[in-house]
Amino acid sequence: MNILKFGGTSVGSQESINALISLVKPNAQSENPIVVLSAMSGVTNALLEMAENARNLQEYSASLKEVEEKHFKVIRALLPASAQNPVLTKLKIFFNELEDILQSVYNLRELSPQTKDLILSYGERCSTAMISHIAKQQFPDALYVDGSELIKTDNNFGQAKVNTNLSEMLINDFYTANAGKLLFVTGFISSNDEGRVTTLGRGGSDYTAAIWGAALNAEEIQIWTDVDGMLTADPRIVNKAFSLPELSYTEAMELSYFGAKVIYPPTMIPAFLKRIPIVIKNTFNINFAGTYIKHGTSPSNLPIKGISSIDEISILNLSGSGMVGKAGFSGRLFSLLSREQINVVLITQSSSEHSITFAVKPADSLKALSLINKEFELELQAKKLEYPEVENGLSVLAIVGENMKRTPGMSGKLFSALGRNGVNVRAIAQGSSEYNISVIISKADLSKAVNAVHDAFYADLKKTLNVFCLGTGNIGKTLFQQLVNQMPFLADNNDLQVKVMGISNTRKMLLNPNGIDLNNWEQELDEQDTPASLPEFIKKMRAMNLPNCVFVDNTA
Repeated sequence: MNILKFGGTSVGSQESINALISLVKPNAQSENPIVVLSAMSGVTNALLEMAENARNLQEYSASLKEVEEKHFKVIRALLPASAQNPVLTKLKIFFNELEDILQSVYNLRELSPQTKDLILSYGERCSTAMISHIAKQQFPDALYVDGSELIKTDNNFGQAKVNTNLSEMLINDFYTANAGKLLFVTGFISSNDEGRVTTLGRGGSDYTAAIWGAALNAEEIQIWTDVDGMLTADPRIVNKAFSLPELSYTEAMELSYFGAKVIYPPTMIPAFLKRIPIVIKNTFNINFAGTYIKHGTSPSNLPIKGISSIDEISILNLSGSGMVGKAGFSGRLFSLLSREQINVVLITQSSSEHSITFAVKPADSLKALSLINKEFELELQAKKLEYPEVENGLSVLAIVGENMKRTPGMSGKLFSALGRNGVNVRAIAQGSSEYNISVIISKADLSKAVNAVHDAFYADLKKTLNVFCLGTGNIGKTLFQQLVNQMPFLADNNDLQVKVMGISNTRKMLLNPNGIDLNNWEQELDEQDTPASLPEFIKKMRAMNLPNCVFVDNTA
């Protein structure tokens, strides 16, 4: 038996829901899977915005009506008129309940974490009720399951901790009582001992799938999303990123911890403990194998498995002579942050014990600063410690892979790629496992850095040289024609892709982040309205912040 989890984009439209049903169908012919569903794409954000608007006495009813109509439109399109009434009635009840809750928030001007969880729960409830009814047309035994009744948690609303033993017992009992049925389960939502709705936090629907998989000892857990598995880097940043056929649990957890958004770390823990493979597949490219996450991966020739990043990060540095040789200082610092639910993303400490640098989410930075100033007030006043400061506008870049362990030159290649492209490293961290090297850099350099590091480690891929040219006279025209003639040779024999990103003459300038077509550059430049300005051209070139750049002066 398999667990099939479908994300928001996989349930976001009529077409994707039809694809979902077709994916469930072949499984249902053998052994019924468990289908776990997220809210429709965009609905969770809309519900959160409605809740905030209600608290702030702003209008929310139009958005509520829009979300309601989004569901009703799918029902009318995918169900015959004779089968619509039961599901329309059920969803109308949900939306009426939701409207009453939002009105209460509006009247009280208060939005507690408990109420927020309750509001957000309607996204998964509505999508799952809708899709389970649509599935009944092909699978009469399809059954809507409110997962909040079976996954039990503590009272930490918004990021609830699961009572694993109780949840697994309830899931097993329910599954046994409904043997032979095709279960459609709400992801993301759970409940505490009092039956009040809680949520499982970021990636909660994936987590739901893993909890069910572990409880029922599933053969595999399939996460259906809108990308071809886990990639070597974020494809929105690196055009040449490619799908990884398999990862170990450790590699996947490291990548996901440092920003890979396809799957989230808590999801893998139940599967890891039960040694259940996780498969990341694309709903819109079902024939692609995707990525298998499992124990005992095959040997790989890749030097690293992936490059991950966290866009926004803040760092705090605590230094001073009062730290040197002081037993328990680090424990005191990080226990303080832990008590206040501040997650520390990365830690680095000098060997002299004179300073500790750590990274937190920007939203937690000022709170962390205030706590440190209060906790270490005496040391600060005695000047045994320097007053810490928050540094914002930073990002984390991490390279991950089991092949890094005991492989010489990994750090050198990373820092060489960053150094060649003018990327300054603010802090470095590497665990003793050697699965991960993380660096903190300026957020402005993140895109350039990820591309440069990707080029450095995946030598089999074509390198990209980004060219900016000044001057379009005889010399410039000759250069462009030579590039057109030589590009196939450079690509085939030198694994080099040359892209002209900017051209300027004395009258106009042209810059294109996707590259300029050298067979049509004269017309493109002529159609530009941007007047030539060397300082502005250089400013725009720097703003593009691309790796492996060359500036060519073709003027006499």
